[in-house]
Amino acid sequence: MTAATKLLTLKAYLAWSNTTEKHYELVSGNLIEMPPESPQNAEIAIKLLLIFAQFISPRLLRCKDTEIVVSGSRATVRLPDLMVLTENLANDLYSNQRSTIDIDMLPPALVVEVVSPGKVNRDRDYRYKRSEYAARGIAEYWIVDPQESKITVLLLDNGLYQENVYQDDDLIKSQLLTQLQLTASEVFSVCT
Repeated sequence: MTAATKLLTLKAYLAWSNTTEKHYELVSGNLIEMPPESPQNAEIAIKLLLIFAQFISPRLLRCKDTEIVVSGSRATVRLPDLMVLTENLANDLYSNQRSTIDIDMLPPALVVEVVSPGKVNRDRDYRYKRSEYAARGIAEYWIVDPQESKITVLLLDNGLYQENVYQDDDLIKSQLLTQLQLTASEVFSVCT
């Protein structure tokens, strides 16, 4: 299947077997090819994965391999850079044939998106995913922005995200990773 001109239903998307090496997100019924990450973005996601693994069981961590169905007027499925699952969600996910968090499953506890350059990518992570993840009930959403050397941690409060921005030597505060001792500079230091 190539980028569709005909809108896909969620059922058709989940039945589709991607035989290519390309990654896709389903956005409002359209297959959108996701280009490979830049080496910098991939390195940041892996660094965060390794840091999170100091506090979270590897069974609950997902790095660009699990997709999530999010709310929207049409079928939308996202492929986050990094996720932390709850124990109940991990149990539900292991009973599936496909690594997809369905709309009737609990949301992940935390999602991380590393922003790629360009207006389309920035809008996707800062605007669209922000509202989709809030509607999906994801308690904590990190937007890691290498271009601006900042990390925005969004915490869900009564259905809306409250925003905290971390730069330079600011110590990142997470509701989930309370033991975390990490600054924004340390996250971006992998790229120098």
